Amino acid sequence: MKLNSVNKLLKALGENTKLKRNDYSNYIAFHGVGNAYSKRWLGNIVPADLLKLSVKEAVEIIATLSESNIFYDKFPDYIGTPVYGDNWGRLANYIEINDRAIAVMDNGCTCKGILSCIKLLPAIPPSAKSFANCIILSQIWQNIYGDAYEKGPFEENSIYGLRLNTSYSDNIIDYSIVDKITPEEQLKAFVDLAHFRGIKVGFRHVISADQIKIARNYRDDEIFSWQNPEHVEIYITECVKLMNLGFECMFIDSAKHIGGYDMANYTGVGALPEYHQMQYILNEIRLRTGKTNISFVGEKSSDDFERYRLMGLNAGTDFITGDDFEAVRNLSERLKYYRDYAPGVEVTNDNNEGGLSYEQKLNRINSALFGYYLASDKLPSFMQMNDLFPLRYDTSTHHLMMTNPSYSTDGTALSHFENLFAKDDGRYYNKCAGELFAYALEK
Repeated sequence: MKLNSVNKLLKALGENTKLKRNDYSNYIAFHGVGNAYSKRWLGNIVPADLLKLSVKEAVEIIATLSESNIFYDKFPDYIGTPVYGDNWGRLANYIEINDRAIAVMDNGCTCKGILSCIKLLPAIPPSAKSFANCIILSQIWQNIYGDAYEKGPFEENSIYGLRLNTSYSDNIIDYSIVDKITPEEQLKAFVDLAHFRGIKVGFRHVISADQIKIARNYRDDEIFSWQNPEHVEIYITECVKLMNLGFECMFIDSAKHIGGYDMANYTGVGALPEYHQMQYILNEIRLRTGKTNISFVGEKSSDDFERYRLMGLNAGTDFITGDDFEAVRNLSERLKYYRDYAPGVEVTNDNNEGGLSYEQKLNRINSALFGYYLASDKLPSFMQMNDLFPLRYDTSTHHLMMTNPSYSTDGTALSHFENLFAKDDGRYYNKCAGELFAYALEK
């Protein structure tokens, strides 16, 4: 009998596929307020509470927190994406999870990040009545230097460099079980479990040519070129593969500068696609997948709205921070007739180096979730893992994008999970953020 990806993953990990209700999680779960009472997730946590579990235990919690209140003792064979229409990305809350940072660090190696993401899923609030929550994974493809290896806290090991035309990152995939379940099926298992939670899924990547390499068998990698038709075809094909696995959002780094726009503020390395070329690429991804509901999100695509809308984007970042609630609500009102593209509210972004107080971040989340007169007019919003699960005091979102240190004090993966994040104050912050989401879910 052919197994679905979740059950195939469980079998590959040596587990059986029969699930048991997790009564403790059922008891402690946060609920949405009012009409959203059936939407549940685990708040008042630190990530180690979940990352120390087995994948099967995480799947059982996910099954227990089913919004339908139906408990499936075997994971269903078909799970569709939450339905919010073709332009769902215009309203969504995007939450970026650094899957490399929460991967298993063992004997100097980094692996199994997608399994850690599965374990963290019960703690991500589900989507609201009128707008979706979407997890953005920081890494899918291999990075150019040091993929699969931890390095010192100040030794560069940047995620901002991709190898295409090869398999997925060793940081993310559990390659010890690929004889039983392929890398694609591991990613599909995560996507299906996220959809079961009522959450959409996307991925971040760079488009600066000198930060991308094309892998070749038996010869050196090639530096990517947007002028090379074969390279462009490989890029499109790689994106289509992920969309066909159930991903439904692309977060495009440096999208503001496509076509040579505002290059004085460009900080990437290498050429970018031309404007019409990017229009073609995004259209091709939609055509080849047959999907009309993909959300393309541009980093810092925030001033010439019509330019980005016509490029094919649905949302963009870095227009307004959320510090001023009324400014967010007024912008929402001004843009309410723009139904297929809008710039969004940033709580923090991937370049954030820390320094914001918990109170300031919670105020920004409040503005992002409630800064509108009608929920149908909400602006998109952008958050980082750090905005739900605060990191330890001496690291930051950007630091973890640029480096890959272990914070383990005894060499174990669990110690890294425990020490990567803030502890008692992080738990209290997570509770406060969860309370904001609880009130947003019925909107």
